[in-house]
Amino acid sequence: MHRVYKYVLPFVDSELKQLRLMAERIPDAELRGQALDSMDNKKFHCQGGSVYAAANLEQRHVLIPLIVALQTISDYLDNLCDRSTSLDPDDFRLLHQSMLDAVNPEAQLQDYYAFRKEKDDGGYLQHLVRTCQQQAAKLPSYQSVQQHVNELVSLYGDLQVYKHIRNDLREEQLLAWWDLHRCHYPNLQWNEFAAAAGSTLGVFMLFLAASEDQLSSKDAASIKSIYFPHVCCLHILLDYLIDQAEDRAGGDLNFCNYYDNDSLLVERLGTIVNRAREDVKRLPASRFHRLIIEGLLALYLSDPKVRHQADVRDVSRRLMKNSPITRLFFIINSIWIRKQQA
Repeated sequence: MHRVYKYVLPFVDSELKQLRLMAERIPDAELRGQALDSMDNKKFHCQGGSVYAAANLEQRHVLIPLIVALQTISDYLDNLCDRSTSLDPDDFRLLHQSMLDAVNPEAQLQDYYAFRKEKDDGGYLQHLVRTCQQQAAKLPSYQSVQQHVNELVSLYGDLQVYKHIRNDLREEQLLAWWDLHRCHYPNLQWNEFAAAAGSTLGVFMLFLAASEDQLSSKDAASIKSIYFPHVCCLHILLDYLIDQAEDRAGGDLNFCNYYDNDSLLVERLGTIVNRAREDVKRLPASRFHRLIIEGLLALYLSDPKVRHQADVRDVSRRLMKNSPITRLFFIINSIWIRKQQA
């Protein structure tokens, strides 16, 4: 936490400040509004993702700009798709091609707004893509992880396409997509796989791994399998857990709603937590990754949204039963950070 406060968070603030100046100059009012809104309401995504740089401070000048830029693309596109008047899967697919291009240093930039009437962002999205490409190319072992980064970013893009299309088509498309992958994840339900695909943590972990010299392809594959699916699934299911009231009001899909009752939801979340903890034991510096897991639980289950949802409050209490001291520390820490940012 000392490293995070002293070295990581100030660097993240500096990166976001520069991106905000660029976002404020976006000519199209709709694109400008969504870019600024994503920074205002999802800043903690960049802060949380950049925690991985604390594990290799010597490479923070590469890792933090890379993580902040990629997470900013993710948050910006999520806003564009969530609040879009379009339900065109080709539009959503092309927008998310920017994330695939961002993690491929040799990729050519494209017109990612080709299917939209809002087009003029003053080069904002292409700037984010180029920043990622430039920083990824600096990672000593990026070639070893690139295949796995591409796979996770592709899954992320697939999810964003299928979850944002017409309401009467999205479940059908998600289930068809799951059929293509279910043989590789026999212990997951379809909604849990979809949740795992929505996390960027596996990508950030691979960035961290690639910041070390001479990472082997075998180790890169192992790291990917350690983080995906369970750590990634936990991350997004917790996010959906606290957003249930908002999603009901907005008619948005929520992967926590596909359990028959709250007891089953708690049981499955508990199982995924335990599997995530077991998985990260196989990593060097496994204590760091265990702290990531406890930090996720603390961050989401201490969110103010929990207090205003009786069913979520009950689930939260059951998940926090017998909380380890590290999670209690992170809860206090998360509450303090929110007060500082209020």
